[in-house]
Amino acid sequence: MNASQGSPPMIPRSLARLTELSQNLWWSWTVEARQLFEAIDPTLWYLTQHNPVKMLSDVKPERLIKLGDDPSYLRQYSAVIKLFDEYRANGRSWFGTQHKPSLHNTIAYFSAEFGLHTSIPIYSGGLGILAGDHCKEASDLGIPLVGIGFMYPQGYFRQRITAEGWQEAAYSAFNREDSPIHPALTPSGEPCRITVEMGGRIVAAVVWKVQVGRVPLYLIDTDVPENSPENRALSARLYGGDQEMRLCQEILLGIGGVRVLRALGIDPSVWHANEGHSAFLTLERLREFVEKGCSHAEASEQVRMSTVFTTHTPVPAGHDVFPHHLMDRYFDGFWDLIGLSREEFLRLGETPESSGNGFNMTALVIRLSAHINGVSREHGRVSRSMWEHFWPGLPTEEVPIRSITNGVHAPTWISPELNRLYCKSLSPTWSESCDDPALWQRVMDIPDDELWAMRQTMKRKLMGFVRERARSGWISGALQPSQVLTRGTLLDPEALTIGFARRFATYKRATLLFRDLERLKRLLQDTWRPVQLIFAGKAHPADEPGRFFIHEVLNFCHDHKLGGQIAFLEDYEMHMAKYLVQGVDVWLNTPRYPMEASGTSGMKAALNGAVNLSILDGWWQEGYNGANGWGIQPLIDNPDVQAQDQHDAEQLYRILEHEVVPLFYQRDLDGIPRGWLQLVKESIRTVAPTFCTKRMVKDYVEILYTPAMVHAPSSW
Repeated sequence: MNASQGSPPMIPRSLARLTELSQNLWWSWTVEARQLFEAIDPTLWYLTQHNPVKMLSDVKPERLIKLGDDPSYLRQYSAVIKLFDEYRANGRSWFGTQHKPSLHNTIAYFSAEFGLHTSIPIYSGGLGILAGDHCKEASDLGIPLVGIGFMYPQGYFRQRITAEGWQEAAYSAFNREDSPIHPALTPSGEPCRITVEMGGRIVAAVVWKVQVGRVPLYLIDTDVPENSPENRALSARLYGGDQEMRLCQEILLGIGGVRVLRALGIDPSVWHANEGHSAFLTLERLREFVEKGCSHAEASEQVRMSTVFTTHTPVPAGHDVFPHHLMDRYFDGFWDLIGLSREEFLRLGETPESSGNGFNMTALVIRLSAHINGVSREHGRVSRSMWEHFWPGLPTEEVPIRSITNGVHAPTWISPELNRLYCKSLSPTWSESCDDPALWQRVMDIPDDELWAMRQTMKRKLMGFVRERARSGWISGALQPSQVLTRGTLLDPEALTIGFARRFATYKRATLLFRDLERLKRLLQDTWRPVQLIFAGKAHPADEPGRFFIHEVLNFCHDHKLGGQIAFLEDYEMHMAKYLVQGVDVWLNTPRYPMEASGTSGMKAALNGAVNLSILDGWWQEGYNGANGWGIQPLIDNPDVQAQDQHDAEQLYRILEHEVVPLFYQRDLDGIPRGWLQLVKESIRTVAPTFCTKRMVKDYVEILYTPAMVHAPSSW
């Protein structure tokens, strides 16, 4: 345990390893471990948002003493510890079996954010959640991967909605003592520290470690006494500050991240940049090779062959571009260290759009990566077209940007209720082979009444969660009476419930469903077949159009003519996301085509028996088969956004009115919607095995990591 952390109550010798167990996030996706902690104090488990580190520090000592003498609990404890030890021993992992000669290689995975658990708030949205799921699956598969990211003492902002319906951003330092975070140690046992020169000043950083099963995650933190207040704030907030702050963060992540690995004695064979934020890792590696005597061309080839780059952005405007005057300020003289002139250095980040004006991070990493992928089949096609100028003369379809469609870590996102049903109906070890389509064929044999009962239980849990959050806000005095109503207190657990929860970027079109209010009212207020909507999500504090979209949704929530059947849940994060993807009936996604690179929330919803209703973009374009949900064909050939919105909204209303609502409310004499459940089963059967991280990470190994290992430079 971190020596700086407060000690939990005295734990009986018979339960001595509870603390050790709480300090490895393996517990967060292992049912038996979660049940072990929950049994200590179910109420405290709920109040700490399922955080065993916090719970062990708050639980009454006499409760632990009592459990230490309880034969039943001791048997449960011993079984979990045995599972934990067997897991860490890594004796029968997929990678160890299928790629045994590569076990000595290490893959370094760089990401600006990691969504692992709500107790470690160093993520903002989909990119971070994907990175967290990637690490968890790499651990499950026994892949020798290490993560590199930021500590972010203040994390991402907490969302507060005013009585007038405007989003406000609140920042507060999270308490590391309540999280499974430790100082990272060098091979000599000293705390790991690095320095990076930035614009003529030296910035120091300490490194923290989070153990994600078998995978270590190292987090850079500049909040140290020897730094100036300005430098201490560099890693304070995720996606905070201006463009210069962002450049400094990306220097720290890329150049500093490489130095962290060197200080820890870790010599990766493969360097994976998850999005362009960490692209500067390629420059630091160039500097190392040139320092060892390589020419720039030789160094570039060594870096290229061992670098993997995953792009997540389907539009040019979404990529980081830094003005040349900032690049001059922070890289003056660095180009000499990699054997280039200033002009040659700046050309590394040049694109036709930014020529002479800015340094594009994606352009840099594309030039210095031999293994590149988009995150869905459609996104791969869009990316090949967007970046084809890097391969002049090559037909677009032959541009070497591959596609590996995103997936979700099934053990993290499955509801406890469905997990029990899958263990009974599919296999007790279903999650270990969740990428096997044959396994999921058995879903079709689950009795309708059992599946329907589980789905109803999950929806009631969501409604209970919604009401308790509203009640807590009311008791604390944080909510006005009208706000209590907008938080979902009038929602009906029997009504068809549609969920829309994601980042409130304008291209996500959260307000598309409100284009024709009269049609929407008829849907919501049908006495016999009511529909209700639950919204959640944050807009970046600097995204005024996104903030306005939230305000618009809140106005509809306040409209008494809509009958309290629209709710907006404040401060969307991982804990809330689980209740939503597990509890709604329909998962709605309405991005403007082709701006959805992939998306993963719909995959989580499908795994839990919700049905997708989405624009045919991102992952759903390849996931939809005509019988496993609903797809809205976008208006591709008309660039007029008003025409696109009108076309897509019309299809959305038609599908809801004529297909979704009638099918959900078509019940037999037992009150069971047989046709709806056939749709649910087909959705689970087709989505679960294809869109899981087990398939995804195996694809990364086979398509990208293994070829990169073959060409890895000799050890340092």
